Amino acid sequence: MLTGLAGATAVLLASLGLVPISASSGHWKATGWMLHYVMRRAVSTQSMGIEVPPLDDPALVLKGAGHYQTGCLACHGAPGRKRSLIVRQMTPEPPFLPSRIAHWEPQELFLIVKHGVKFTAMPAWPAPQRDDEVWAMVAFLQALPGMSEQRYRELALGDRTEDSRGSRAAESARPRDDALAPVLADCSRCHGVDGNGRGGLVPRLTGQSQAYLHGALRAYARGQRHSGIMQSVAAGLEPSVLKALARHYARLPVPARADEPQASAEALERGRTLAERGVPERGVPSCVHCHGPKRSPRNPMYPGIAGQYSGYLKQQLELFTAGQRGGSEYANVMHSAAQRLTPEQMQAVADYYASLPSDASASLTEEAPNPSQPQQR
Repeated sequence: MLTGLAGATAVLLASLGLVPISASSGHWKATGWMLHYVMRRAVSTQSMGIEVPPLDDPALVLKGAGHYQTGCLACHGAPGRKRSLIVRQMTPEPPFLPSRIAHWEPQELFLIVKHGVKFTAMPAWPAPQRDDEVWAMVAFLQALPGMSEQRYRELALGDRTEDSRGSRAAESARPRDDALAPVLADCSRCHGVDGNGRGGLVPRLTGQSQAYLHGALRAYARGQRHSGIMQSVAAGLEPSVLKALARHYARLPVPARADEPQASAEALERGRTLAERGVPERGVPSCVHCHGPKRSPRNPMYPGIAGQYSGYLKQQLELFTAGQRGGSEYANVMHSAAQRLTPEQMQAVADYYASLPSDASASLTEEAPNPSQPQQR
């Protein structure tokens, strides 16, 4: 009887429009407690069984930092950076994360970042396929407690007057179009002022053709290539800006030398053999046919990967293998090949290409072939 009466009263109040919904009044204490309790219990239970990978790689922390500045700062603040006054009028108010992260386990943070939280304005990760990006954000979040303002700026912003190696940025790395400068300032947080990437998990853009860069940006903007970091940026830019960005990075100078090889001479030789010959018995073609280095011209819609970071290359192969990368209309070429490589072979070929001079595969064709037509291998 009492339950029925309470239910009828609730329906009547809702029908008459008397239920308070204004953010300015905040939640009743009981409501706030109940919502927070339910959220904590749900996160704790639903994160059980999530395996936490190693999160102490500085490159992983750096990758998460750049996106935190773009997507999280306004709501959650940072060392030396307050939350937006507008955001602080939300109900519930987003927490200031540097002082709250320690209350959460890494698997719980993963669940929250990937799936978001209903009734809080906390969004889900834009690309649910990219667990690797979510873990990069978790790695950065775990580094937040006790982080100084200077350290935050180093990680999230870098020095926009310096290149990825810490040297004064060349004049050629500065935008020729002043209207592009604000966009490039955002890009430089991850890719560096010189386009050579920061940390090893963010790709070098130098040495790529304008056609490839433009195709990649359009694929991100359309959601055809999956990345919660890059899709969030590219989807908000006009087509003319995407084209201008591709032109800017394609014109940047290519470093003369690759980084010192981290793999042994034997491992590099295995990688060279894989790159040049493929694995015929498993139906894997040679890498050099599409990606170089070779004397004959290369399709400009295929990326040059000589001098690219080993960690980034291996990650892309893993994404192709899992069917989670996406890409332009040419990406399907890679799926079958990557799925037939072992993890050891992926590492070997990634290490080999990372050891090459960055300009080793600079030869390009003038026109890209039709992706619907089979290519000779």
